[in-house]
Amino acid sequence: MSSDFAASFPLCPARVHEAFGPAALAFAAIAVAQARGDVFWIREGWRSGALNPVGLSDFLDPASLLVAEVRDQSEGLAVMEEALRDGASRIVVAELSQPLGLTPGRRLQLAAKAGRSIGLCLIGEGMGSNAAETRWRCTPVFDAAATPADSTLHRWELIKNKSGTSGAWHVRWDRAARRLNLVSPVAERPGSAAAPG
Repeated sequence: MSSDFAASFPLCPARVHEAFGPAALAFAAIAVAQARGDVFWIREGWRSGALNPVGLSDFLDPASLLVAEVRDQSEGLAVMEEALRDGASRIVVAELSQPLGLTPGRRLQLAAKAGRSIGLCLIGEGMGSNAAETRWRCTPVFDAAATPADSTLHRWELIKNKSGTSGAWHVRWDRAARRLNLVSPVAERPGSAAAPG
């Protein structure tokens, strides 16, 4: 992985980060895999669908995932703050439905610092908090050369970074090796018409 990417991912511990876009759930799954520990996932009970731990088995042991369904975002933020402060889970993921204000965002940062945990808020576009350490835009990329065994190619853009530079990278999860690979953009791969040389 490039040094720029390696400086930003895996996510910095003791901080709260944000991700949005159509591939934000995949970003969260990979962040969870990279964190290597117990996971506490918070979602509002009114949301459609359910989080299936077995569906995340390419990324983690389903037994290491604890899912909390909360009534609303206010309750979810209180649960997230306590889970971060406790530090029992290596990473705490929360699916947010409303923008996060500066005060609640700062409280989450202080809780993450106290518990030495990673916080990850999955947000809607335009809902970012000024308190977030990093913010990532995550989108899938069509790759005609991919085999059925490959995972989806993603473009991850680091659009906010309090402690470094921003950037954009194409990544793919290697299911067999359980690791993240940095991939050249499709047009720049050897053999493509746009590739140099």
